[in-house]
Amino acid sequence: MSETIKTWPGRPYPLGATYDEKGVNFALFSENAHGVELCLFDADGNETRIPVKERTHNNWHIYLPGVKPGQRYGYRIHGPYEPENGIRFNPNKLLLDPYTKAIDGTIEWNEASYGYQPEHEDQDLSFNETDNAPFVPKGVVINDYFNWEEDKSPDIPHHETIIYETHVKGFSRLAPEIPEKIRGTYSALSHPKSIEYLKKLGINTIELMPVHQFVADHRLVEMGLTNYWGYNTIGFFAPDVRYSSSGTCGEQVWEFKQMVKDLHKEGFEVILDVVYNHTAEGNELGPTLSFRGIDNVSYYRLSEEDPRYYVDYTGTGNTLNTVNPTILRLIMDSLRYWVLEMHVDGFRFDLAPVLAREFDDVDKWGSFFDVLHQDPVLSQVKLIAEPWDLGENGYQVGNFPAGWMEWNAKYRDCMRDFWKGEDEMLPEFANRFTGSSDLYFDNWRTPTASINFITAHDGFTLRDLVSYNKKHNKPNGEDNNDGEDHNRSFNYGVEGPTEDESIIQVRKQQVRNFLSTLFLSQGVPMLVAGDELGRTQQGNNNAYCQDNEISWIDWENKDEDLLAFTSKLIHFRKNHPVFCRKKWFKYQPIKGKGVTDIEWFTIEGEEMSDEHWSSSFAKSLGIFLYGHGIRTVSDTGDPIVDDSFYIMINSYHESLPFRLPDPKWGKKWQKVMDSFDATFNDEDQGETINAEEEIEVQGRSVVLLKEVRL
Repeated sequence: MSETIKTWPGRPYPLGATYDEKGVNFALFSENAHGVELCLFDADGNETRIPVKERTHNNWHIYLPGVKPGQRYGYRIHGPYEPENGIRFNPNKLLLDPYTKAIDGTIEWNEASYGYQPEHEDQDLSFNETDNAPFVPKGVVINDYFNWEEDKSPDIPHHETIIYETHVKGFSRLAPEIPEKIRGTYSALSHPKSIEYLKKLGINTIELMPVHQFVADHRLVEMGLTNYWGYNTIGFFAPDVRYSSSGTCGEQVWEFKQMVKDLHKEGFEVILDVVYNHTAEGNELGPTLSFRGIDNVSYYRLSEEDPRYYVDYTGTGNTLNTVNPTILRLIMDSLRYWVLEMHVDGFRFDLAPVLAREFDDVDKWGSFFDVLHQDPVLSQVKLIAEPWDLGENGYQVGNFPAGWMEWNAKYRDCMRDFWKGEDEMLPEFANRFTGSSDLYFDNWRTPTASINFITAHDGFTLRDLVSYNKKHNKPNGEDNNDGEDHNRSFNYGVEGPTEDESIIQVRKQQVRNFLSTLFLSQGVPMLVAGDELGRTQQGNNNAYCQDNEISWIDWENKDEDLLAFTSKLIHFRKNHPVFCRKKWFKYQPIKGKGVTDIEWFTIEGEEMSDEHWSSSFAKSLGIFLYGHGIRTVSDTGDPIVDDSFYIMINSYHESLPFRLPDPKWGKKWQKVMDSFDATFNDEDQGETINAEEEIEVQGRSVVLLKEVRL
């Protein structure tokens, strides 16, 4: 059939399938292939193979006049099969284009998906001649045009950013106010009811768990499970087809763009959680779906001692070879595509140190960072690191370059331990509460380098954090051996659900304490979707494979009181710049005022001394924040000022009397919030307390006071 199709030489760039209204240019990188076939599929699945003869700069290219968007395609690559040398070409395997912008379908697991014979005694050293085309997804040619109208990024300043981490499907799958036919899709996330909810909650930046096309692992599928989280990418340019309500042959791209456009219009940023450290092809016993069959030795890091095997810094079997300039370009091209064509506002990089590994160690001035920082597009968007991986020296919290924000795991661990009542926590609590200067002060970084979080998708939900002492991961099929064992959680007397009102009360208090601490701390707060509603995963702290009610938000049983409290907290933070500073506290007196920008007090109302800080059993303190000590200006050059606040924090299990400081710190105070009973007053209506008076602060609670202007 190939003789009936007219072909032109085409161009080596851009890589991928590019439609120009007259036809399509196809270009594919493979340095070591001996031959390339472009494979076109019609609506019935019939395949036409077309030899690609032109090769420039190791890019194989061809132009097909008359081909239109919606055309499904893949590649077959010819070359030697020498697994012992890391070379794994097998033309019996239809391969996805790494640059394809849409993917039709998902993998149907079959032995044909493997380049070797899975049952052979030599395992991956054997050769599998079975054609996999009927069982694998196909790339789709798309038309990049979309009417963005006047769309532009909300460009929310770092210090004003409030992140909401969510899963596209899990957010709306059980949402009763969303039309059933679009639940769990891109369209549902930007539906008017979703936008109404998100605006009422108060967040302004939505961080989506992976939406790049991913693969559900063979092992999980055989167990009746799936890769729900999506950290198993196969298409770095393609929005996952499973979240599309409109179609699978390019419509998913339009739907994603429409979602971003609608969210931007309402003032929300969209950040993507991206996985460039590995692919879904796994180790030497994994399937051959794309990169492995196109040019294994180029795309992956292979063992220097035995290139049959892969270097694995990720725990998934393989690691992308970012040392190779062409593979680094793939990542950068993908990132730029999502910014320029899909209009996203930033990225959270999964296992980010992997990308910075030049050879074995992490190099914060390595090629990845050099290329990213000089890029005129990517250097201007939000860049967030998950600052750890599984390699040597993989824990890199605080070590990323200027311009990066980081998931601050030390903040998470400290706040969990502090509210659990651990000893000797006050000094670290103070450091984390004020932005973690011990981690980020150097390199001209600011408090906004710290992404503060109590929970994330990986681990207990906030409700489960105060309801379980141990993980309960039996549904994951690994005999409860998966997931973190040291959660810093506490159940307060009963494991899991209880009808004991006293336990229910203290659990609710602790949830409010975590939220209060999170949104009153300096840095960028991140809230996990559902935590504001009291969502539970039934004690599962590794629900990566649970595409069901364990992971989906349970909208019918939401905790309305907790939602109201969380919303008030978020809006309160947004209204008061003293809680979201651009710069560090200086701990110096404000000229002419006699008070510092921040001060710490004992429960007796005395300024903290070194002796107080070193007290191993101290679990309570007062914090003064001076509204005229922010020391920064607005975009128009005006000084930023705010009210002054006094925060009383008691992680001890019994109530304690707190005496307010002397009048120089504030003569009269008004109670705004009390986490003990979920009090959240309008700022001019709470009870008033004079300087040096006492106020009883209940055990395990936070009380927030605002200075009354006289």
